[in-house]
Amino acid sequence: MLNYIWLGVAALLVVLDQLVKFWAENVLREVDTIPLIQNVFHLTYVQNFGAAFSTMQNHRFLLVSVTAFFLILIFALIVSKKMRSPMMVASWSLILSGGAGNLIDRIFREGGYVVDMFDFRLIHFPVFNVADICITCGTALFIIYFLFFERKENQRFGIRQEVKRHE
Repeated sequence: MLNYIWLGVAALLVVLDQLVKFWAENVLREVDTIPLIQNVFHLTYVQNFGAAFSTMQNHRFLLVSVTAFFLILIFALIVSKKMRSPMMVASWSLILSGGAGNLIDRIFREGGYVVDMFDFRLIHFPVFNVADICITCGTALFIIYFLFFERKENQRFGIRQEVKRHE
């Protein structure tokens, strides 16, 4: 049941991402940037034709293919209930929602760009969107789980971990 709740959360996050991008396309695009805190945080309309940090510019087919493959894999893992930890389900659901939000952009926006709008200028960080926030939070949650909870969860569910020793 928990897995399906998280899939519902993921779907709502995709809707939120698309609504914010719709607003950015129809309002923010016209004004280019809105300073919320001058020279610190702005809402700025950006079309990103690449992946994270604008890498892989203009490789739309590759980005769509790889993203779709991994999203199907993540969805299948969540639905199959292979992940027992609620923290793991939450982290992968966040990653799923962010990947889906950006994939929708790449498929349906002419030219395959992703709409970004959050512009943290204080440290010259790349402009990002709601989907990117979901991916980042999901990845951070996964790392926290892996570093601090995985061993305890495996013991709780009776999963043995083999340790190889080099002699």
